Amino acid sequence: ANLPKARPQRIADIHESEHRRIDLGNREVNRVLGGGLVPGSLVLLGGEPGIGKSTLSLQIALADNGLKTLYVSGEESAEQIKMRALRLGIGNEGCLIYAETLLENILAQIEEQRPDLVVIDSIQTIYTDIIESSAGSVSQIRECAASLLKYAKATGTSIIIIGHITKDGTIAGPKILEHIVDV
Repeated sequence: ANLPKARPQRIADIHESEHRRIDLGNREVNRVLGGGLVPGSLVLLGGEPGIGKSTLSLQIALADNGLKTLYVSGEESAEQIKMRALRLGIGNEGCLIYAETLLENILAQIEEQRPDLVVIDSIQTIYTDIIESSAGSVSQIRECAASLLKYAKATGTSIIIIGHITKDGTIAGPKILEHIVDV
């Protein structure tokens, strides 16, 4: 993706952001995020298997809040997601569902579709061709998360990534993942 080049600015010339926070359609999630999601942020939603990360993130994607949303799944087919969406109730008929795991394809679709919000389920299933290891490896997770962060910052696209927690209570993958994300 051709990302715009940032340039240094004098602090006196920088206007305070009037970014509105994005209402995610869930009062508690908005509260935890300080009033909603900051545009251009990368948020890690972590939790143990089966706790409801995918369901919560799909509810966020389906919220009737006027956002153009792209829900990327490396774990379920589009049909499986549609069945879950019907059970949850669809508020956002325009939510785009994309079953894909190759980062380059995901970034190409984000570039083409220009969503306000991207949800990726999960970071452990995404991989890039530039790293010669399998999805879920430390190097894959680090590279994919760093690429998503760079894209979010350059374009103002908000991205939520789901991360699995291991039995010892840590995010599966590199410790650095927790430091790459904004929240």
